[in-house]
Formats: sequence, C-alpha cells, structure tokens
Amino acid sequence: MRGSSQHILDEAERSLHDALCVLVQTVKNKQVIYGGGNAEIQMAIECEKLAKSIKGKEAIAIEAYARALRTLPITIAENAGFDANELVHDLEIELQTKADSGINIETGLVDSMEKLQITECLRSKEQALISASEAAEMIMRVDDIITCAPRPREQPRLHWLMSLFVFILIN
Repeated sequence: MRGSSQHILDEAERSLHDALCVLVQTVKNKQVIYGGGNAEIQMAIECEKLAKSIKGKEAIAIEAYARALRTLPITIAENAGFDANELVHDLEIELQTKADSGINIETGLVDSMEKLQITECLRSKEQALISASEAAEMIMRVDDIITCAPRPREQPRLHWLMSLFVFILIN
C-alpha cells in the first residue's frame, strides 16, 4: 500500500481491519439486517414513540437518542451527494408500508434493500450501538461532574500550582 503519509496508511489499514472483522462476524453469526439506513430509521421511529409515552428528562434523552440514530442515514445520503433531509424523510414514509426500504446511493432514491441485497451484520450493528451508548453515557457522567458548582478555594493560586508540580514530580 502507498499513501501520502504514514497517517493515511495507518487509517487505510485500520479500515481494512475493521471490514475484515465485520466479515468474520458475519460468517460466524449469519443473522443480517437490511442496510441503507433501514435499521437506524426504524429504531429512531420506535424511540420517538417511546419518548411520547414517558414524562420528564428521560423523554428528552430518548428523543436525543432518536436524533442520533438518524445521523447514519443522513451521512449516507450526504456522502453520496444527495439531499439528505428529503431522502431520509422519504425513507421514513416508505418504511410505513415496506419494511425492507433503504437508501439506494446509486439512484438517490428509496429502494428495496432485499431486492438490492444490501444487508449488514446484526452482531456488528448491535456492538456499534452498545459502544455508542456507553460512550454517550460516559460523556454525560463527565458533564455532570463538570457542571457542579466549584468549591470555594482557600489557597492562593500560586500555592495550588506548586502543589500540582509536587504531585507530578512525586508520580
């Protein structure tokens, strides 16, 4: 492989490794789901339904999760050079009658993923959702820590800075 920099080569190697891992998982676990943004939009629709039945902050979090799920089909459409908002909206409408609908990047239309044989490994999709959810949870925990009111400081700033240097030197 050749590239303009080592970073490009490393990124290409990582992408190839990820693709091979997905292929291995698909061979091991033959369960697949429709691609083209189908699963993400269906999950987003179900999350929005759930959010309407729940009160309080939890509903807001579930709605945010639904918006996050929509970013994958939007990215697919944008990367293919199509009007993402229109295409994703068409996909939502189409999914009401055809469960196998997804984004066809060849034509820029919503099409049957079954007919096009566009599928994704269920296990990889599950793992991606679990990892993304865990990352979001960790970020929320950090935000809770950061947004707490600061403690009153009795030490002058210089003394605090010296304490930090001593701590670094000891470790």
